[in-house]
Formats: sequence, structure tokens, C-alpha cells
Amino acid sequence: MPTVEAIERMLYAWAPKELAMDWDNTGLLVGDPMQEVDTVLVALDITPAVVQEAIDCGAQLIVAHHPVMNCTWHPVQTLREDDVQGKLLRTLVKHDISAICMHTNLDAAQSGVNDCLAQKLGLLEISTFNDEKIGRIGTLKSQIPLEEFLPFVVKSLGCSGLRYIDGGLSVKKVMVGGGACRDYIPLALANGCDTFVTSDLKYNDFLDTVGLNLIDAGHFSTEQVVCEEVCKRLGAAFGTLTVLQSERHNKEVIQFYT
Repeated sequence: MPTVEAIERMLYAWAPKELAMDWDNTGLLVGDPMQEVDTVLVALDITPAVVQEAIDCGAQLIVAHHPVMNCTWHPVQTLREDDVQGKLLRTLVKHDISAICMHTNLDAAQSGVNDCLAQKLGLLEISTFNDEKIGRIGTLKSQIPLEEFLPFVVKSLGCSGLRYIDGGLSVKKVMVGGGACRDYIPLALANGCDTFVTSDLKYNDFLDTVGLNLIDAGHFSTEQVVCEEVCKRLGAAFGTLTVLQSERHNKEVIQFYT
């Protein structure tokens, strides 16, 4: 059976640590590197439901995209049962479940989050557009009206809905940025894109952007696309490993009431 360390090494070979942002927290964040693994659970986030799923299926390891501990937006100062993060971490440790997280390095990696997102949306001639390699630009096979592209995005990504502004353009050259990539709006314009698909946009992003179809398809939906690729690569690298994709964290978590 492979060890946690061997699996981490394989994931870093795909999504090297140096691709991660300076503030990021990646790799083995919880557990014993020498622990042997026969079952791994793959999920976008390590939630209480995902941890319980790992317990129920006998997984020794969870591989996720978002860090279970990210000291930028949620510093770990205590490990208490009456704190949401503390309780989750205590449960992992109690059940000897390791956690490996591949975050912005997996956003940037070839065949990572953004390549998967671009391919899911049917983009061709996919390329990067900055040194960070987070985000992709590609073109549709043929130009289509925005009104036709919007339901295609919802269906392709499994969104509960989306927010958008109509920039008055048909859709052909598209930039994608899985997760929160609002800072790349100027780059979408500078690269001559007619459409930008990302998430976590603010009111003023919609208000101030001109000459671009701007689509917020949701953080979960724009990044969940990578989980299938993670499962495929783990299965190919370790033939004896049972690889499961989470069934309890597999749909858009934000619902819309209209």
C-alpha cells in the first residue's frame, strides 16, 4: 500500500509546490507521512460531512483542493471542540485520517482546476495569460449569443444559478478563472476576451465593467470540476488504491430562491 508521503509526492509532481501563492498552505496538513493508505476520499473541501464520509468508508486519507487549515483567512490558534475548525481537526486526528490539500498550485498546474474548467466549457486553443498561470483563455468552436452560452454554463458546471452582466457581445474568446479571480478582469479586457467566467465577484465588479460579458458561476462549481481529474490520476498512479469521490459534497452548496 502507498504511504501518505508517497501520495503527497505524486500530487506535488503534478502540481508543484512552487506554483502555489506565497500565502497558501498546501501539502500534508494533518496526519502521519508514513501512514499506509488503501482508501482515499477526494473532495473540494474538507467539511464535517466529508470527514464523516471518510470515517464511514474507512478512508485513511482525504485529498482536497481547499486547505483544511489556511492561516491567511482562518488562523489556527486553538484546537477546541466548541470551535468549528477545531472540532473538525480533532475528529481527523481522533480517527487517524490524514489530509492533503492542493490549492493554488493545483489552480495553476497543467490539467489542474483551470484547464478542467476550460475543457468543461468546451474551450479550444487553451493558453495561460500571466506568470502565475492561474486562469486560462480559450475559444469556442463557433461564436454564439450570450443567451445561449449562459444555460450551457449552468448545465456544464451544475450551477444552481449564476450572476452576470451582458456586455453586449457574442461569446467566442473566453477567459476562465476557477474560484475568486476578480482581479483578472482587466486582463480579460486586455487580452481581447468577450467573456470572463469566474466567481465571488463584487457589486462594483458588475457595476464598473464595460465591454465584457462577466459571469459569476460560483466558487464551488468553477473548481469542483478538478475532483474527477484528481481521482483519475490517483487511480492511475497507485493501482492498489481505492479512490472515492465524495458523494456528500458533490453539488453547488449555495442555493438560489427566485
